[in-house]
Amino acid sequence: MIPTFNESADIKALIETILGLGIEGLEALVVDDHSPDGTGEIVAGLAAKDPRVILLDRAGAPAGRGLAGRDGYLRALERGADFVIEMDADFSHQPKYIPELLSAMKDCDIAIGSRLVPGGSDFDRSWARRCLTLAANSYARLLLGLPVRDTNSGYRCFSRRALEAVSPRTLTSAGPAILHETLYRARRAGLRFKEVPIEFIDRRRGSSKLDLRRLAAGYVTVLKIAIMGG
Repeated sequence: MIPTFNESADIKALIETILGLGIEGLEALVVDDHSPDGTGEIVAGLAAKDPRVILLDRAGAPAGRGLAGRDGYLRALERGADFVIEMDADFSHQPKYIPELLSAMKDCDIAIGSRLVPGGSDFDRSWARRCLTLAANSYARLLLGLPVRDTNSGYRCFSRRALEAVSPRTLTSAGPAILHETLYRARRAGLRFKEVPIEFIDRRRGSSKLDLRRLAAGYVTVLKIAIMGG
């Protein structure tokens, strides 16, 4: 499940790389916020040739990483998915780790591609951004009591049971705080976590959607979840 907004530069290559892994039953579900750069049209073209590619075009719906993630979870469950992997579209989450995430599911309910466990790294990013990541993780772990080092990772694998326990239809985070809201609900449901080390690579093309306004809104949302419960 790949939420997208203006990712036309990378989406075709990403989907081809994912499907090229040769994993039986693997599909690529792209949840697009009706990108004006033609991301959806590229995916639609691939879907017309390969039934393993699915486009969910959110035209007319309120945009947002969290809202797209919620709709993607629901569509994946509707399609009968046994496992749901979510990842970014810019190759910062390398498809080569998909087999490792799936393998980890033997011992957990949610596997997280982690930069912050031994073997993981994000040295490709600036010192300032790495410090910001550490601060954001500490903030979320402290407020929400999460037993996960990389709470900000958007590269994750859910079992069907875990995703159903999170109750995606009732998720409220419109933005990136959906990552923390789902982990918080999973912890309360007693689900098992495992962190799989990954090398995070900063995007080579395009620009990050996480600006200071969205970052601040995410901090506020995490605080609301801690106070009100998820």
